[in-house]
Amino acid sequence: MTLTLGRPAPTAPAPAHPPTRRAPARFGPVAVRVLAYGALAALAVAVIYPLCWMALAGLKSNGEIFADPWGLPDHPRWSTYADAWHQGVLGYLLNSVLVTSASVLAVVLISAWAAYGLTRLDIPCSQPALLLVLGAMMLSPTVALVPLSQLLQALGIYDTYWALIVLYTAFKVPFTTFLIRAYLLGQPVEVEEAAYIDGASRWQTFWRVVVPMARPILASAAVLQALFAWNEYAFALVFITDDRLKTLPVGLADMAGRLNSDWPVLFAGLTIAALPMIVIFLIGQRHFVRGLAAGMGK
Repeated sequence: MTLTLGRPAPTAPAPAHPPTRRAPARFGPVAVRVLAYGALAALAVAVIYPLCWMALAGLKSNGEIFADPWGLPDHPRWSTYADAWHQGVLGYLLNSVLVTSASVLAVVLISAWAAYGLTRLDIPCSQPALLLVLGAMMLSPTVALVPLSQLLQALGIYDTYWALIVLYTAFKVPFTTFLIRAYLLGQPVEVEEAAYIDGASRWQTFWRVVVPMARPILASAAVLQALFAWNEYAFALVFITDDRLKTLPVGLADMAGRLNSDWPVLFAGLTIAALPMIVIFLIGQRHFVRGLAAGMGK
């Protein structure tokens, strides 16, 4: 018997694997990062360079400022800063420190307590109160100069420190209250409830629990109020006429008129006026950025 073997069935050729392609180089994210760093570096130069130029101009003479405004001083004149200090900058600086410190303390305390009440307490008409706070933010301070002048004279605090402290506090409490309220809405209430269970009063809970938790937003509010009060010009010009009570913005403007053309002394005074706010911002920048981002993001 003959055994016949059939041919094996033809097998399909194995599919050829497509050639692997290398992933294209990701130049996009790198380019975006380079552009972002370049933009931030340009912004830093735009902010820092004028401050450095102002500080160096205070070390020059009038001739050097006009002959070579962008160059370094040949012989730094440190006595210019002492002249500016004795020309009245010391008195203006102390006035600004007093008004700014008092207004910062008042704004932070009043706003923190108001925000706590709006978020944690069952207050009747809380929503209308919140709308009233928001409406106060829309009021421009400059449109109320005439009635405010009459009001301060009626209260007997016109041409005093209290005039600026009261006005700086009144016009910034609404915004600061809104900012702190937004931050407190994102904080857990369980910690406060635990404090109540342990026997803490409402007052103790506010100072020992809420205030420590809200430290970043309180620091942000303090820095914002300090910048406003330190640089405010319109109220300080209108409501203060005594030279002994003038703050830095108005005092430096008057000093510029007295000095006539002594630009190095004026630049030295401007540098002294800018230094405290720069130091405060550098010290509190971590809490300032964190608190502002949390408060404005709610």
